[in-house]
Amino acid sequence: MLNQAENERNKKTGCEFTVEHIPVLADTLTEQVVVPRNGIVVDATIGQGGHSLLFGEQLGQDGTLIGFDVDENALARSSQRLKGLDCRVLLIHSNFSGIREALLSHGIERVDFILADLGYSSDQLLDLKIGISFQEDMPLDMRIDRSLETSAADIVNGMDETSLADLIFEFGQDRASRRIARFIVRARGHEPVQTTGQLAAIVCKALYRPGRKKRDRIHPATRTFQALRIAVNHELENLTQLLRYAPELLNPAGRVAVISFHSLEDRIVKYDFRDRASEGIYKVLTKKPLVATDKEVQANRRARSAKLRIVERLA
Repeated sequence: MLNQAENERNKKTGCEFTVEHIPVLADTLTEQVVVPRNGIVVDATIGQGGHSLLFGEQLGQDGTLIGFDVDENALARSSQRLKGLDCRVLLIHSNFSGIREALLSHGIERVDFILADLGYSSDQLLDLKIGISFQEDMPLDMRIDRSLETSAADIVNGMDETSLADLIFEFGQDRASRRIARFIVRARGHEPVQTTGQLAAIVCKALYRPGRKKRDRIHPATRTFQALRIAVNHELENLTQLLRYAPELLNPAGRVAVISFHSLEDRIVKYDFRDRASEGIYKVLTKKPLVATDKEVQANRRARSAKLRIVERLA
């Protein structure tokens, strides 16, 4: 449900639909980052445009807001949401890993702010075509970018047991990865694993212990689904590419902000920022990641695992 401030922004920008997704750490971001009126802002994961709207409102007619996304539905919704802004709005259907080439193709060499919210929106989690959630039984796909060739079902049904276990351990950080992979291989021997419900049930069966009273804080299949989503969408490789190009794209005093949702992402961001700070390229503005307040978590459960890190480009 939208808060009053969000409703007012929607009215101001002519947004006629109800946006279910609440941008994470929005107030914290706008407290930490103020962009010049004639600045260039890049939202590397524009989604439904929640964060972009906040920074677009800081820009004047000479400013430019650029949004990247591989999800065409997200671009369509953000276009509607941002149409009332005074600044120029440029939406690019591309993964943010290609940020340098995409910006140069539009004649843009330097920007003032790059934001990457690495989470998924509510509509993506509920999209049957994407098949990313086990909360509903969906086709086991997980490709946010529909041009990708390999789906989660391809991995689950085609990868050998050892490689599957390694993937679940590396990207899902699940210590029971060997057992989970064994149960998956056994199940697919009877019939292909084609839906999220099937896979979740297999993982639950693999992790079930008779008489066990302790209840996990997260669903047993969470880590396996995370591992497959990361692998299918090349999430860590894409993040590394974005961070690689960011310094050469920033104006002096320009900033990069990344919101991550699990330790694998956060570790990549932390070490990149730290290493470039030691080289005299960045000034780290968040010695420790900023996290959501209890009030925000109560209003938006997805905020509970969000971590925000920010750096500033030195001259």
